[in-house]
Amino acid sequence: MMSTVLVTGGSGFVGCHCILQLLAAGYEVRTTVRNLKREADVRAMLKTGGTEPGDRLSFFAADLEKDAGWPEAVAGCEYVLHVASPLPPNEPKHEDELIVPARKGSLRVLRAARDAGVKRVVLTSSFAAIGYGHEVQKTPFNEKDWTNLNADLVAYVKSKVLAERAAWDFIAKDGDKLELSVINPVAVFGPVLGPDYSASILLVQRLMDRAMPGCPRLCFGLVDVRDVADLHIRAMTNPAANGERFLAVAGDFMWMADIAKVLKDRLGQSAKRVPTGQLPNWMVRLAAFRDPAIRLILPDLGKYKNGTNEKAKRVLGWAPRSNEEAVLATAESLMRLGLLKA
Repeated sequence: MMSTVLVTGGSGFVGCHCILQLLAAGYEVRTTVRNLKREADVRAMLKTGGTEPGDRLSFFAADLEKDAGWPEAVAGCEYVLHVASPLPPNEPKHEDELIVPARKGSLRVLRAARDAGVKRVVLTSSFAAIGYGHEVQKTPFNEKDWTNLNADLVAYVKSKVLAERAAWDFIAKDGDKLELSVINPVAVFGPVLGPDYSASILLVQRLMDRAMPGCPRLCFGLVDVRDVADLHIRAMTNPAANGERFLAVAGDFMWMADIAKVLKDRLGQSAKRVPTGQLPNWMVRLAAFRDPAIRLILPDLGKYKNGTNEKAKRVLGWAPRSNEEAVLATAESLMRLGLLKA
């Protein structure tokens, strides 16, 4: 009998890909959604991903901000992948709207997992908990680094740091026998399964639709969603992953103009709208007055960063796809599903 695994937030981009790979590996899978009406959406996305799980996948209603539903969802599970996390399209009016559910939600899941005798929880954190609030540095960030909470940070970044810190503290003080591993992905790209996808996919969509006149001077790491799911499953079962965090990054960080160039060079006529010129910082700041989503990127304009995947490769044998593959898979799936302007 294969183990039963709970994936929180199955309607999300990473959560859905985790479910796909767990089912392919033969696990019984459960997932939580805030509303059971989302079951049809999740099953439709899995079908796009090439699988129809039938009764090997079951759904539970559970909300990160409420206790109800969590004990039932984790009962009988050997592992939990806690992927669900609040990520609004723009900055909330008050940072606690994001910080409180992220932190309390992680603790709620960990507590329920501990009480149900779950062996290990793999928590999806973020590079946001590693590489922010520091002076520009040439050396790549790694798993020993933590974001500086004393810096001026946007609410999302702060929420990821505080939620991950709270999880490690819980395990140290109240975890009992529960094990914890943490995955810290950079911007997640790769094949979209439906209209539900992460903010990073929006970047490719906006480039392909020419919703921006050019490329902001943004430098960030990329990783394919299929490799993020793979890393979660490796961290779930590998004894060496207990008590460790793993940075999920495909290779060197890229400037946005380089991403645009990959699309332009490789997709030909399909990428005819993609702008490759660099936007001056002042123009991006001006645009941020009208578009709250742009406001989120302002602190990173012009700053070079890098990160290393050495630990995930060495400890877990992880072998991610290249940056280019992740970018192209994103654009191709957006075209395939008709999610770009005609």
